[in-house]
Amino acid sequence: MKIGLVLVDDHAIVREGLRALLKNDPDIQILAEAADGGQAVQVVRRLKPDVVLMDVMLPTMNGIEATKQIVKQCPKTKVIILTTVREWYKVQDCIDAGACGYFVKASPSNELLQAIHNACTGTTNFSTAISKNIQEQNRRMFVSQGKFDATTPKLTTRETEVLGLIANGLGNKQIATELGISIKTVEKHRQQVMNKLNIHDIAGLTRFAISTGMVKPSEIKPSPAAETQPEPKLAAAPVAAEPALAT
Repeated sequence: MKIGLVLVDDHAIVREGLRALLKNDPDIQILAEAADGGQAVQVVRRLKPDVVLMDVMLPTMNGIEATKQIVKQCPKTKVIILTTVREWYKVQDCIDAGACGYFVKASPSNELLQAIHNACTGTTNFSTAISKNIQEQNRRMFVSQGKFDATTPKLTTRETEVLGLIANGLGNKQIATELGISIKTVEKHRQQVMNKLNIHDIAGLTRFAISTGMVKPSEIKPSPAAETQPEPKLAAAPVAAEPALAT
């Protein structure tokens, strides 16, 4: 079954570029497009796609608020942010809103395609640069503020490694290969982490890892997609906003 997808960006040239990229993947079907956040919410509510590619800077309603509404009204739909915004606090806002991935428009296209497929399995993905930037910013903030105390859940070294790889978007099989352990052992560590943190979904684990700084940049490994030969990058041209497309 194909992955139903909705594109949300206020620049027609960006949507055209994404269409050209995505049509080469036989497993992805573009259901509709939207040029502002309000229209995006309406389209998603009507079509209930599997994945939404969402810009942050949108007219009428920004991408963060649109993501909140989509996640609340259509919980089975996964939202991946695709934007030029790199500030770490904006990434945090998007994660808090319920996004399952965050990519800048300069990301290699193969990373984005892999993230779309991963989203359907409940996996969270960030572009390599964003992931390292967020982890470093939060590590500095929490160390400087002394936020690590006796109330912080204590994870073993292996559990912390597993948490870091989960936060970076790897699935059980990929984690097993990365750490040289069995898939059953990965599942055991994953469950122990969830029980200790009382967090039972991947997005929640990712938010925890970022917000507490428990996972350092050195512990984050690039996703397999990031290690492949880079493909042409997605670029957003500074053009005037186009009228909203009919859906």
